[in-house]
Amino acid sequence: MAAGTRIVLAARPVGEPKDSDFRIETMPEPAPGPGQMLLRTLWLSLDPYMRGRMSDAPSYAKPVEIGQTMEGRTVSEVVQSNLDGYKPGDVVFGANGWQTHALSDGKGVRKLDPSLAPLSTALGVLGMPGMTAYTGLLEIGQPKEGETVVVSAASGAVGSVVGQIAKIKGARAVGIAGGPDKCRYVTDELGFDACVDHRGGDLPGRLKAACPNGIDVYFENVGGAVFEAVFPLLNNFARVPVCGQIATYNAVEMPDGALRTSALTRAILTKRLTLRGFIVTDFAARHGDFLRDVSAWLREGRVKYREDTVDGIENAPQALIGLLRGKNFGKLIVRVAT
Repeated sequence: MAAGTRIVLAARPVGEPKDSDFRIETMPEPAPGPGQMLLRTLWLSLDPYMRGRMSDAPSYAKPVEIGQTMEGRTVSEVVQSNLDGYKPGDVVFGANGWQTHALSDGKGVRKLDPSLAPLSTALGVLGMPGMTAYTGLLEIGQPKEGETVVVSAASGAVGSVVGQIAKIKGARAVGIAGGPDKCRYVTDELGFDACVDHRGGDLPGRLKAACPNGIDVYFENVGGAVFEAVFPLLNNFARVPVCGQIATYNAVEMPDGALRTSALTRAILTKRLTLRGFIVTDFAARHGDFLRDVSAWLREGRVKYREDTVDGIENAPQALIGLLRGKNFGKLIVRVAT
């Protein structure tokens, strides 16, 4: 029987993940039983949330256990099927993790139509990152025409969509990204009104200049020094959808200069701020609306996207480590097979 490959969690990282925290294993290609189908992974999504799954700290989802296959969303081809409604050659979205082959009983799986959009978009702009941007901004941020919307990690899979939807809704979009190339992409390609390089020095001063009327919506992906720069510029009744904190995912202790709880809570009170954390599944009922709207905006050229592709599942660990350092440019995906 042909051999497949999987990558398991070998150890829980302390701080930044390293190669030895992962282990590459070979496995026999599984055979589907009654009511099952065999899937061959074509594309694997890499996302910041995976760092949290490598930890056993309390969270909204169970951690990956030591020796267990790393989890992740995938686009796969049906190889064999004993499951009604699926046949060899069908392409499906699922969550098969970091492995070349997997068995599925169809739960959590949906068919993809290759004629509607490139298959990889099911992991990015038409997948979890895109829906995170759509629901977090529209349900919590609720941007209004003429308001200023700021988003961190603006060239990434979530942030890039946030700013473009803000523009569609008539708001002024300001991005924060790492490096001049990413900032140029955000303004020149995605159409943001401005983008501030958080690596360029005097972030608070340059962000204030980019937001002369303050900030009405801040879509938080990063935390750390970026949030410190944003915080004083929040207007009365500003809304802050809190999606991620990638600046601290590898931290073993809180960095110096972090906002004190009393200062934060006082501002929440006096400015009547709304800060709400969310997980994309909180808004699962909006999935149809998301697909309808963002698919249309893609066809109309009102939403654009960029993918950062890595070849070979064996390169997934280094790619995830790079993602947590901000090395990716766009939605990070692994091409596992063609």
